[in-house]
Amino acid sequence: MFDIVPIPAFVDNYIWMLVERSAASPSTKRRCIVVDPGDAAPVEAVLAAQALTLSAILITHHHADHTGGIAALTALRSIPVLGPKAEAIAGVTHPLAEGDVVALQPWLTTEAAASTLRVIEIPGHTRGHIAYVGDGFVLCGDTLFAAGCGRLFEGTPAQMYASLQRLAALPPATKVYCTHEYTLSNLRFATVVEPDNEALIARSFSDAETRARNEPTLPSTIERELATNPFLRCEQPNVREHAARHAGQSLSDPVSVFTTIRSHKDVFR
Repeated sequence: MFDIVPIPAFVDNYIWMLVERSAASPSTKRRCIVVDPGDAAPVEAVLAAQALTLSAILITHHHADHTGGIAALTALRSIPVLGPKAEAIAGVTHPLAEGDVVALQPWLTTEAAASTLRVIEIPGHTRGHIAYVGDGFVLCGDTLFAAGCGRLFEGTPAQMYASLQRLAALPPATKVYCTHEYTLSNLRFATVVEPDNEALIARSFSDAETRARNEPTLPSTIERELATNPFLRCEQPNVREHAARHAGQSLSDPVSVFTTIRSHKDVFR
């Protein structure tokens, strides 16, 4: 089938690459798909180093650190660029919306013929943000992070909360491929919200050791996020109590809790 591997970019971005494990024939190169290439240079470097052929590009939202490499990567290649229909992104050839299904066979080998990606709309970070849900994994851009979530640049707290709930409802073993290495910062905030969460404390030590080895903390899993991510735990008593203390008033619903802790995270250092 294919592997999903990270290409580091900028300071803390990951450009995810879906890479064939074997080529279609001995005379051809392995093919790959890249997700949210904000910069073409690191992608080109990997393509050259591993003798890969880029066959398609997937985009989750319009921010430049996710789209900035499209023009250079497509300048000399006739390849499809798939992205959200609800956002104006230069270079997108295949606009996608809720419920669309992307078959991978045209761009990966016939071994991937049965592999598809289901498109779900997850607004909040941006108005038209989408995710690609595959067999056991999700490519979720800047909506759900390891131990955190994206800032609300365009959407409302209610939209973002609903989007996170959609992701949280995926099977627990689903691997979460988000696009920034924000994990340690997110964990510091999460432990402020839930200082007695034993799973969170253990994760903080484990992920710190991972980063000390200069390894990615990603992918995470939905199960791990449900146990340690405060933005997926807004109905938990400890999270509600923290939000109420921060707001200086009782909060009666999870959207209010989410709104409060997201605002707190925005100014957290």
